[in-house]
Amino acid sequence: MIEFLQLAAALFAGALLGAFFFGGLWWTVRRGVTSSQPALFFLGSLLLRTLAVLVGFYFVSRDDWHRLAASLAGFISARVAIRRRVDVSAQALPGMLPGRVQ
Repeated sequence: MIEFLQLAAALFAGALLGAFFFGGLWWTVRRGVTSSQPALFFLGSLLLRTLAVLVGFYFVSRDDWHRLAASLAGFISARVAIRRRVDVSAQALPGMLPGRVQ
């Protein structure tokens, strides 16, 4: 029973890490295009999000591959949930879609 709770907690922590990473990515794309230095903005965001997620996975897993797998499953499920929630269309990001002529 305790192992099940640990795996459930790891799954939940992975979902939080995924929400932070992919939510931060969406925020970065929305804000970065209007930034005065977009390359620095995107690079800084990438480094911060990646570092936070890697440290989070390290502490969640605690040298147990079962907890790491559960947290990765939560991370991927957060990606799927955010992808369904965020509308990536021509109206959401005008002028940013590849192949679109203005």
